[in-house]
Amino acid sequence: MNLLLDTQVALWALTDSPKLSHKARELIQSPKTTIWISAASVWEIAIKHALGRGDMPISSQDAVRYFGESGYRFLAIEAEHAVAVEDLAAHHQDPFDRLLVAQALVEPMRLMTHDPLVALYSDTIIKI
Repeated sequence: MNLLLDTQVALWALTDSPKLSHKARELIQSPKTTIWISAASVWEIAIKHALGRGDMPISSQDAVRYFGESGYRFLAIEAEHAVAVEDLAAHHQDPFDRLLVAQALVEPMRLMTHDPLVALYSDTIIKI
């Protein structure tokens, strides 16, 4: 299975956070699962870290290194992903989350999220 992690879930996976459910851990660690991180998540980490608000304690450079060391693959943002955002319902206003949904639908991949609003987009989205 190709599994795209939303930004928060990806960070929880890196830090082995207790917020990551047993089900999520099993899927992420399964040898049958290829884990993907979107360039949109790296961008989100970079922006939030640069703002220095404290809600993003890791830099984008460190995140990329840790994701790579964990064997995660990176998903580029393609024009088709950006176009697909236009057709999404207005469940969620966060541009990063909307792009992740679009990427998951276009590829196709399963998107793993903790956000109940993101989960409204498709029954293929895994809500943890």
